[in-house]
Amino acid sequence: MNGATSKFNIDADGLVAFTQALVRVRSVHDAATSNTEGQAAALVEAKMRSFGWDPEVIEIEPGRPNVIAVLHGNRPGPTLMFEGHTDVVTEGDLSEWTFDPYGAEIRDGKLLGRGSADMKSGLAAMIYAARAVERAGDFPGTLVVGALADEEGMMIGAKAFAGSSLALGVDGAIICEPEDGEICNVAKGAIRMKVIIKGKMAHGAMPQHGRNPIPVAAAIISKLAALQDELQKEHGEHPTLGDIYLTPTVLDGGDNDQINVIPTVCSLAADIRTTTAVDHPTLLSHIHSLVDQSALEAGCEATFVVIDDRPPVDTPIDDPVVAALAAAHERVTGGTPVYGGVPGTTDGTILTRDAAIPTVVYGPGDKWIAHQANEWVSVEDIVINAHVYAEAAAEFLNSDIAARKAK
Repeated sequence: MNGATSKFNIDADGLVAFTQALVRVRSVHDAATSNTEGQAAALVEAKMRSFGWDPEVIEIEPGRPNVIAVLHGNRPGPTLMFEGHTDVVTEGDLSEWTFDPYGAEIRDGKLLGRGSADMKSGLAAMIYAARAVERAGDFPGTLVVGALADEEGMMIGAKAFAGSSLALGVDGAIICEPEDGEICNVAKGAIRMKVIIKGKMAHGAMPQHGRNPIPVAAAIISKLAALQDELQKEHGEHPTLGDIYLTPTVLDGGDNDQINVIPTVCSLAADIRTTTAVDHPTLLSHIHSLVDQSALEAGCEATFVVIDDRPPVDTPIDDPVVAALAAAHERVTGGTPVYGGVPGTTDGTILTRDAAIPTVVYGPGDKWIAHQANEWVSVEDIVINAHVYAEAAAEFLNSDIAARKAK
């Protein structure tokens, strides 16, 4: 680690081997084939039990469990959570890969495969870090180690945990997603929205007898583009999160597939990504109004649906969990902490939104490699991040927040 220090004994060989075992599991959620992250969760449970832990396995949906271990120190103190997820996105077109996406091969210091960076290496590193803290003994407070389901979907695992009694006692959480050494205390917000537009069917040769919902969708798309430009000009580019985007992603003409028929129904979906400058309720009210106006002008009806609303995360740099991670990063790597932003959302977004838990994202792997073919992570980075996690836990659990909770 370039001469930097860590007082914790991380089982590096065991950590890397466990990461490989996780990567070899195709933990893609596919309802059509009933494939889930269950097998990966089972590996996590088995590893935790091999350490003598007693994890709770909570099935959120069939075959989709959260696996959560709680490690208690020998005196009162705060509670820190390490969080990761067990699911991965599909490997996609195999012809784009130059190696087996589930082979977990190590080549030239890189561990190769789907989920290697996002985020099975971070998941393994946090588990081995917690084990190192436990084996070192004499720590205050509590460590919660959570391997949650469905981060790549609707985050049902994080939502379930955030609603639990255990979440109420968590004082800070480190989300172990790949961020390439950056301490990401801010994260973009996300809104997934859908508009269902109802018109009136008619012959394509006689459009005057119908009400076509498709031009309504086109008008909404145009107005979203104008609103995006307006928001970008008003707020500017965030220094770490970049620009605000309102992106149409799905246009569906319903069950009509005849070119000479005006459909009754059309639907439009959009993926909205915001920065910390944007107030979601205000933005949603604005979008709802432009949807209603567009439908009214065409004599159609529109139903506006918010599928999920994930506000931006903005954890202060001086929050104990961010400060602890920064101190640990500097101690282990010898480098000055670099603060960054998460371009998407993580389970941490839900933990902050639903349980008011201060979160920070930090983990092994290139932050831009997620969901791409030929995914990889540096083996050295896996081990370094485990040391950082362990040092961050010690820093956080022994911080001023510990003294306050001990009183």
